[in-house]
Amino acid sequence: MNRTNDGIGGAYGAQGSYGVHGAPLGANLLALRSHNTALVLDLLRTAGAEGISRLELAERTGLTPQAVSKITARLRADGLAAEAGRRASTGGKPRTVLRLVPEAGHAVGVHLDRDEMRAVLVDLDGAVVDRRRAPLDLGAGEEAVLARVAGVVEALRVPGADGTDRGGRAPLGVGVALPGPLDHEKGVLHRVTGFPEWDGFPLRDALARRLGVPVAVDKDTNAAALGLAVGGEGGSFAYLHLGTGLGAGLVMGGSVYRGARTGAGEFGHQVVQLDGRLCTCGARGCVEVLCLDAVARGDVAEAARVLGAGAANLVGLLDIDLVLLGGRTVAAAPEAFVRGVGAVLAARARREGGGGSGGDGGVPVRVAPGGVQGVAEGAAQLVLAPLFGRGDA
Repeated sequence: MNRTNDGIGGAYGAQGSYGVHGAPLGANLLALRSHNTALVLDLLRTAGAEGISRLELAERTGLTPQAVSKITARLRADGLAAEAGRRASTGGKPRTVLRLVPEAGHAVGVHLDRDEMRAVLVDLDGAVVDRRRAPLDLGAGEEAVLARVAGVVEALRVPGADGTDRGGRAPLGVGVALPGPLDHEKGVLHRVTGFPEWDGFPLRDALARRLGVPVAVDKDTNAAALGLAVGGEGGSFAYLHLGTGLGAGLVMGGSVYRGARTGAGEFGHQVVQLDGRLCTCGARGCVEVLCLDAVARGDVAEAARVLGAGAANLVGLLDIDLVLLGGRTVAAAPEAFVRGVGAVLAARARREGGGGSGGDGGVPVRVAPGGVQGVAEGAAQLVLAPLFGRGDA
């Protein structure tokens, strides 16, 4: 599925690039953002290459056949839908089936970490068609960071069937994920842990002006959780991200839970040791500082135990179904973290007599699919998910 160029190192010039400056959108984003169109698009997407008929679309959406015909005609005119052949019907002539055209539109997902950035270009199916990775100093100042992001985004390319760059069309938008806290609705950063100078910066609007396309901003953990939910991870789960920091993305009943002030998931700064070491947030004994200290000492087992203690608190509060682990630090020792966190959750379940779908009665723990690229892919869903009726984006 991933037809990618690794893009690690190398140049980030805009020549032959995706062309986000001044290029027309491949489809009218605002026109697509209607409830009925989203219903149809989502069914086309889930039907895959096999396609779905207009009659089935009407039956499954509750729309009239006339409304479905009007919507699909517009989608075909925009190049977003195409015929996928014919299917025998129970009576009358065979039905024409339609499919989504994944390559008709693309979105960019950007993950800004404290010391590096990753960017992906995905099609309407969420398949990665290009990716880039570059060093980043989040403390270098807003102008330097914005310029770096713009350069990497402009280097993303859409490969043609012959391997050449198709280019020429702007993406539907750019989703940006980075450490919180932040205001997801307004796209304004708050006091990013370790980087207080970003407090109050309107990142969404500043990037939108520079790139000339819509921009959405969210915490890295929320973006990753959204990507997992869109990708089929069901129920209620917590995504715990351990990289240069520690945070959680929460999915409740299939939707990302951000809280009334979009501040949910500040998992790393729960205090578990009152007299512990001072954390960069100003408190003592936070899960984040204790976990990262253990990692720095090379004591992965202790880091996993501390992470498990925080995860147990979360499970006890929310009664979630699953814990998923991600981030660069987890990726360096995935089995050790799964084993260590799982052991703490299992011990808690035994003490409290709790059930669960884990083999030993605890809540199951797994490494999140997507690896270190998962946050960037989730960030792209900040743009795509609303087109398919995912209101939690």
